[in-house]
Amino acid sequence: MIRQFFALLIQNTVSMLGTAIALSALTLMLTLFVVQALGFADGPYLGILTFLIMPMFFVLGLLMIPIGILWQRRRAAKAAAAGEEPPLFPVIDLNQNRTRKLVLIFVVLTMVNVTVLAGATYKGMEVMDSNEFCGMACHSVMQPEYTAYQRSPHARVGCVDCHIGPGADWFVRSKLDGAWQMVAVTFDLYPRPIPTPLENLRPARDTCEQCHWPTNYVGDKLRIDAVFDEDEANTELRTALLLKVGGLRGRASEGIHWHVDPGVEIRYRSDASRMEIYDVELTKADGTVKLFQPRGMPDEEERGEWRLMDCVDCHNRPTHIYRSPSQELDEALATDRIDAGLPYVKREGVRILTEADYPSHEAARAGLAASLEAFYRENYPEVLAEKPEAVAAAGEKLGDIYSWNVFPHMKVTWDTYPDHSGHPPVATREDAPGCFRCHNRRHRTADRETISNDCMLCHSVLAEREEDPEILRLLNP
Repeated sequence: MIRQFFALLIQNTVSMLGTAIALSALTLMLTLFVVQALGFADGPYLGILTFLIMPMFFVLGLLMIPIGILWQRRRAAKAAAAGEEPPLFPVIDLNQNRTRKLVLIFVVLTMVNVTVLAGATYKGMEVMDSNEFCGMACHSVMQPEYTAYQRSPHARVGCVDCHIGPGADWFVRSKLDGAWQMVAVTFDLYPRPIPTPLENLRPARDTCEQCHWPTNYVGDKLRIDAVFDEDEANTELRTALLLKVGGLRGRASEGIHWHVDPGVEIRYRSDASRMEIYDVELTKADGTVKLFQPRGMPDEEERGEWRLMDCVDCHNRPTHIYRSPSQELDEALATDRIDAGLPYVKREGVRILTEADYPSHEAARAGLAASLEAFYRENYPEVLAEKPEAVAAAGEKLGDIYSWNVFPHMKVTWDTYPDHSGHPPVATREDAPGCFRCHNRRHRTADRETISNDCMLCHSVLAEREEDPEILRLLNP
């Protein structure tokens, strides 16, 4: 039986080629597995090559074997019906010196080609999943996201770690999605701006929770922010918050991270933007279910699909963060990138940036610098004469701020992508994003129980826009 099987393998070129492919793939697969097991190399690309690409070639080779056998049998049957001899292989006489050399060259080149192909496949996948490829291959489309990513807390985390994560299934899905994106970019079919939230984003438990543990108890964290008033002196003020991050403590969670307690399940329905939350369903650890609904909801079919709440429902901009003009200027003043001694530089900076409407970053840089210089020339000529370098540096910084947050060609402006991790300093329950989407006392159960909007649940305000907060004096006696 075994001899007959091997005889069938060597009777046609298709089966022989399939055998060669299957054996080559199996050899490379086993070699890469041993290399990975011994710890000489590791990473998602090696795993994908070992357990996804090479098995595909292995299966392809195996499929070619029966196809070749069937093809050979049909050829033999046709030859017999015609009274002809069955088709034979070309005669390769290895007794001839020239033939032996050609066969040897063929075998060596085949091995080299297989090795080069495996290496090229590995490197090609590595390049396609690099941060540079993700952010710059489609530069005009991804420029806003890539620029924000480079300034984010996750700037050293690879794009694929969050957008794809581990596992071959999501790798294949992302590449199929990327194929359509390539078509959209080629034929200018992509939307401007890129709509959010992304519907096909991988669940946070498969990505975020690889590093951030929802069961970890964080406790309270002190946050101190420097903000600058829009008066002539750009008065520096401090806001101090004690954030009750909390987490799992014993058998129950507390604080902000109560929302991701393993024993708590929160589902909701919303509009497509997730800015307007409709039904909110809470299932507690003891099995108790509560349904909160606001008054005046749309019809059932207009309230969207149920979604299980996870990290990105609050931390929706963990990496691609866009800041407001006021936030950017506060940071620039706090780090001395803009001279706080320039009169009204905070107020005028916010005004100029907010009113700015330029076709490109280059035009914005020139226009913003000219507008700031014009303000000081008209209102504070002595400051412009005394500190021309400071005024020029401030104008250049305004250009940076604009270029980091506004992208005219993608129609991305200051308020295109709101951040839900918190709420604005001054907010109303009706129009503020973030926490107030649910914590607004408008969502009620049938028994009129509401979702609390008590600020003390999440933080304690220790100081709010104070010049000399007492808490800082206590911390730094």
